[in-house]
Amino acid sequence: MSNEKSLVLMPGDGIGPEVVGEAARVADWLIARRRLPIRTSEVPYGYTAYKATGEMLPAATAEALNAADAILFGATGGPERDALPMAVRRKGSLLSIRKELGLYANLRPVKPFPALIDSSPLKADVIRNVDMIILRELNGGIYFGEPRGVEDLPDGGRRGFNTEVYTTPEIQRIARVAFRLAEARSGRVCSVDKANVMDCSRLWREEVTALHAAEFPHIELSHMYVDNAAMQIVRRPDQFDVIVTGNIFGDILSDVAAPITGSLGMLPSASLNIAADGSVRRALFEPVHGSAPDIAGKGVANPLGAILSLAMALRHSFAAADAADEVEQAVAAALAGGARTPDLAALGAATLGTRQMGDAVLAALEANA
Repeated sequence: MSNEKSLVLMPGDGIGPEVVGEAARVADWLIARRRLPIRTSEVPYGYTAYKATGEMLPAATAEALNAADAILFGATGGPERDALPMAVRRKGSLLSIRKELGLYANLRPVKPFPALIDSSPLKADVIRNVDMIILRELNGGIYFGEPRGVEDLPDGGRRGFNTEVYTTPEIQRIARVAFRLAEARSGRVCSVDKANVMDCSRLWREEVTALHAAEFPHIELSHMYVDNAAMQIVRRPDQFDVIVTGNIFGDILSDVAAPITGSLGMLPSASLNIAADGSVRRALFEPVHGSAPDIAGKGVANPLGAILSLAMALRHSFAAADAADEVEQAVAAALAGGARTPDLAALGAATLGTRQMGDAVLAALEANA
């Protein structure tokens, strides 16, 4: 059909194929039962692709990603991939994909499901009312800054170095996304930096403050050093609405926040290329967890982060908010019914495998069909 859009599945390494497989089953159900105008296709990436083609990111995969309306990605990494030459890894890295597609805004929602309140290592009264988004700048900072490398020193030792760098336009565009997100939520933004010791962070704070005064004075803006932010996310996370921060700080803080949801396996994310008018031009969705090579192939990985990432794709790329709500409600229902993968279960409690958890979500969808 003429308005059909494309969802490219890129399972990747480790547990990626397992969790994306369950999200794909949910997508297939929605396409069939809700008649969503979406077509899916799958492309190879990572070590599996390297074994077949000699490249982590084959040309055909790169072409498919460029043409996609949305990408659902699983995971990357593992001992086999990490043993490849650095030049091979960098050329086909997830960082290079994010840069090539201009995916500069990474949204990581943190909101515990009621059924998992007691699964968190944090106290129930600390996390019960948490509903925040960690907005991570994804195309700049120390992960991309130059110069970088490892060099030999005259004394026989070596020196490793990376560069933390941000420009005014980079800071302004991510801050603008944060303020617009807050407008649709509780109207509060906390900008996280390390301006007391880092010049780059001092610029970050100055530019965020200036943009706030010029365009978003109706939004409440606060600033926090990253070390304090990490403590506050554990101590009193309900104080936050939208957190905006740079690449490395966002990477770390989103993992710090994971226990609020019960497990890193519960966290979805959206990496977006957002135009000046606020529309999404390109998007990649992925669970926050890594490739988990220690459990890959065992059928015990938690697929809910991937399934919730699909819900984010429905909301942000396919204008299918009702379907996104339906998926999130099905996850909530499955959890309320006692469905638990090993990462969510109490010691000694019965658990489900990856496929069985997917079955539980599909059963919940069917029950409300």
